[in-house]
Order: sequence, then structure tokens, then C-alpha cells
Amino acid sequence: MKKTFREEDIEFQIDHNSSIPLHVQVEDLIRKLIKSPAYQNGKLLPKEVELAKRLGISRNTIRQATNKLKNENLLVRKKGVGTRTVRKTVSTKLSNWWSFSEEMHNKGMEFVNYDIKVSWIAAEPEVAASLQIKEGREVLKMERLRGLDKGPFVYFISYFHPRVGLTGKEDFSRHLYEILENDYATVPSVSKERISAILANEEIAKELGVKIGELLLFRKRLVCDPGDRPIEYNLGYYRADSFTYEIDIKR
Repeated sequence: MKKTFREEDIEFQIDHNSSIPLHVQVEDLIRKLIKSPAYQNGKLLPKEVELAKRLGISRNTIRQATNKLKNENLLVRKKGVGTRTVRKTVSTKLSNWWSFSEEMHNKGMEFVNYDIKVSWIAAEPEVAASLQIKEGREVLKMERLRGLDKGPFVYFISYFHPRVGLTGKEDFSRHLYEILENDYATVPSVSKERISAILANEEIAKELGVKIGELLLFRKRLVCDPGDRPIEYNLGYYRADSFTYEIDIKR
């Protein structure tokens, strides 16, 4: 007897009459599943009870398979959230990095906050996956339009893990990481960054005063504490004609 269903265009099939143990079959199926782009990007795996029902097997069989993959550091399980793939990424950890205001201060440049907006929102899938929380959980969102006296050149959107304790009433004209460390005993320790080039959409073009379709420097930054727990998920949109991103790496 075979039990079949599809997930992310992968056919899940268990043969109850096979000589291959059920937990081994489940393990092979999950190995295929976690290689798919959606799960590599942080999507939660189906719940054990759901998989068990779909495949017509016990929850203990599912747990036996996922435990093996967890021990191989392929899966991570978080109580109250769920199970997701451990991302295999190559990243460079810079010896020194700062918030934008600290960067400008260290260069002897006075920046201007053209606009700061704070709101509470339900975490969308990408934000939830990055902060390792449940989709829909309320998080603090902060939007900042910043630049020099001649005009803005960067638009930031930050999402903060609820664990930090920010209320939204803080004076965000202060250095952000100074607020986190001094007011909330949260130490930003590691910055994991991805930098790419994108074309400005209507919303971003309006904020930065550029034409729709103009080239921008786009940076995703995930800031973590010394325990590698997410603190802030930050999206930065930079005018390419006003900003250069430089990285010095020592071998």
C-alpha cells in the first residue's frame, strides 16, 4: 500500500509494503523537500502531526526521521515556532561594522533624518523567517529616510524581534545600536549581509527622489546578538549615484 501527496512540487510517497523502514523513507523525502528554494529561504516544514496524517504513519516515525536530520545539522527545531532548514550560506564577518549614524559620524559627516516612521505590523513570511518567529506575530517596523544636507540618499526599513522589547516610543534620532545596548541590554554582535543591485519601484523611487527603474544598491542586513539570535532585519535602499559600499577584508 502506498500513500502519496505533493508538497512544493515534490511527490511524497510512502510504501507501507516496502522492506525499507518507514522512518528511512520519511528521512529521504524530507531531504528532498528541504533542498527546495522555499524551504532554503526559511519556510517552516509541515507539522509532524500533519505529515503523519498525510502519510498514514505515526508521529513517532516522523520524529525519528527529523531527529536524525536535526543531528546532522540540516534542520533546526524551535519550540512554539516549528522546524525549518538550516541555511547553508557562505558569509564574511567583518571585523568592524556600525549603524548608519555611527558610520557617518566616524567619517566626520553630519547626516540628516528626513523622515522616521514607526508602526506595529503582522510579520510577513520573509520577515518572520528572518527573525525566526511565527508569521503574523506583531513586530515593530521602523522606516527611515536619511542622507546629507543636499538630500536623502538611503531609505531603511527595519523590523525588530519582539524579544528586544522596543516600544516604538524611543528617540530613534539617537544611534540605533546605542539604544539597543544601553537601554535594552541587547548587544548587536554579528551582521550578516547580502548586497545586490535592483531597480527602483514606484514607492522607493518616490522616497529617494529618483526615476522608476533607476539602479539602486540594495542591502539586506540581519543583525544578531552574541548567541546568534536575530535582533533586527534591515532592508537598505541606496542611491547608486550618491553612495559606495566599501569592504576591507583581511586574510
